[in-house]
Amino acid sequence: MALTGRTALLAALGSLPVGILAPSWTGMLAVNAPLSLAILCDYALAAPVRTLRFTRSGDTSVRLGDEAQVHLTVTNPSPRPLRADLRDAWPPSSWPADATTEASRHRVRVPAGERRSLTTLLRPSRRGDRHSARVTVRSYGPLGLAARQGNHGIPWTVRVLPAFESRKHLPSRLARLRELDGRTSVLVRGQGTEFDSLRDYVPGDDTRSIDWRATARRSAVAVRTWRPERDRHILVVLDTGRTAAGRVGDVPRLDASMDAALLLAALASRAGDRVGLLAYDRRVRAHVQGRSAGDVLPAMVTAMAPLEAELVETDARGLSAATLRNAPRGSLIVLLTSLDAAPVEDGLLPVLPQLTRRHTVVVASVADPRIERMTRSRGSAQNVYEAAAGTQAHTQRRRTAELLQRHGVTVVDATPEKLAPAVADVYLALKAAGRL
Repeated sequence: MALTGRTALLAALGSLPVGILAPSWTGMLAVNAPLSLAILCDYALAAPVRTLRFTRSGDTSVRLGDEAQVHLTVTNPSPRPLRADLRDAWPPSSWPADATTEASRHRVRVPAGERRSLTTLLRPSRRGDRHSARVTVRSYGPLGLAARQGNHGIPWTVRVLPAFESRKHLPSRLARLRELDGRTSVLVRGQGTEFDSLRDYVPGDDTRSIDWRATARRSAVAVRTWRPERDRHILVVLDTGRTAAGRVGDVPRLDASMDAALLLAALASRAGDRVGLLAYDRRVRAHVQGRSAGDVLPAMVTAMAPLEAELVETDARGLSAATLRNAPRGSLIVLLTSLDAAPVEDGLLPVLPQLTRRHTVVVASVADPRIERMTRSRGSAQNVYEAAAGTQAHTQRRRTAELLQRHGVTVVDATPEKLAPAVADVYLALKAAGRL
C-alpha cells in the first residue's frame, strides 16, 4: 500500500501527541483508529492495477525532428472505477534534450468496465529504433489517501528515420536534369549519350552532329540531338567506421553522409538510373539493391534508420571487395567517407585501382567549417596557434584530395549543409559530360 502526501499529513497531525512513542507510520496509524480505517477503506476501494489491460496503436515511424503519436488504450475490467496517474515511459532520446517529459505523464479516469485512450507525443532527437519501456500506474482510492501501484510492459517500437533536410534542393536539380534530358533547348553529346531526335540546324551547333543522310532527304540541314543514357547503375557506399562517428557542429558525419545519399538517390531514380546502397566498416551493415525507382528511396531510408557508426577502423580491402561484388561494370561509385590522411593513404589508396579500372568513382567527405574559421583567427597568441592548426589541417585535406584525383577520382569536400547539393551537382556534371 502506498501512502499519499495527504495521508502522511493527516497521520502526522493525528498522531502528534504520541509521535515520540510511536515514530513509525505503523505506530502512528495504530493509535489513530479512524484515520487507519479511512486509509484501509480508501485502499480497498482503489481499482486494482494488475487486472488492467492495455493495447497500443499509432505511428511506427517518424522522420527525425518530426512528432509521432503513440496511443495507449486502458481497459478497466474491475467493478471499481479507476482514478490513476499513469506514466508511459520511453528512452530519454525520445524527446529533445531541452524538453520536459511531461508528455509521458497522464491523469486518467476509467469507469468500471470501460476503456479510455491516451496519447503520448514523441519527438525523437536521434535516429534509430525507440522502444517503449513500461507503463507505471498509480491507482487512488476515492479519498486520495492511499494508492495501489504497478507496472505493465506494453511493447511498441517507433523507428526514427533520417531527416532528409536536403530535399529542398531537389526541385532545382530536377530542373537541370530536365535540361539534360532534352526537354529544353540545352542538349549535350558525349560518350555516355544516346541518339534522341533530329532537328533543323541553327548557327552555333556542333557540325559533327549534322546527319548528312537526313539532310539529303530534306530541304534543310538536319542535326542529331542527344540525351544522357538511362538505366545506369549507381552504388552509394557509406563508410560506417570510426571516422563517421565524429560530429561537425550538432550533426554526426554519418547523418550528413546519409542526407547526401538520399538526395542523390532521389535525383538519380528520377533520371531513370538504378541506385543501390552499401553500408560497410568491417562487414556489411546495410544493403539495398534491385529496387524500382519508386521503391528505392523508402528502402534506403528504412535501411539507414538504425545505422550507427562503429568505433573500428574500416577494412578498405573488404569494402572494395563488397563494392565490386555489388556494382556492375561501368557503374558510378559514390563513396561517402573521410578525407583524413591516415585512413585514405593506408586504407583507400592501395585498393583504388581496383575500383577506378571498372567504375567511375566519386569520394565525398564532410568538412568541418570550424577549420576554415580557425585559419582566419588573429589578434592573440592563442588565435595565431589556432590559425596555424587550421591551416595545417586544411592543407592536409587538400593534399589528400589531390592524391585521390591523381587516381582518377572526383573529390567532393563540403560542409554538412553543402555536401548533398555538391554531390548532386557532380552527378549532373558527369551526366552532362557523357561519363555516365
